[in-house]
Amino acid sequence: MNGLDKAIKQFGSQRKLAIALGVTPASLNRWVKKNAGKAPPERLLPIYKLTGIKPHEIRPDLYPNPTDGIPADKQATI
Repeated sequence: MNGLDKAIKQFGSQRKLAIALGVTPASLNRWVKKNAGKAPPERLLPIYKLTGIKPHEIRPDLYPNPTDGIPADKQATI
């Protein structure tokens, strides 16, 4: 299970997460299926804020370290 799958499971469904992110369910489904779980970079922090799933878990290709992409004020709690 990749990070995006974990975020979807934690939020309840693809549809619920898509609505919370302000994207269409079809867009989120495209990230899951066509992009192999790789959400766009600009959506990683909003996903983190909604679910607690770190950018590193969703896009380790962009954020190789576990605290990469997380605001400094939130890193102290990790």
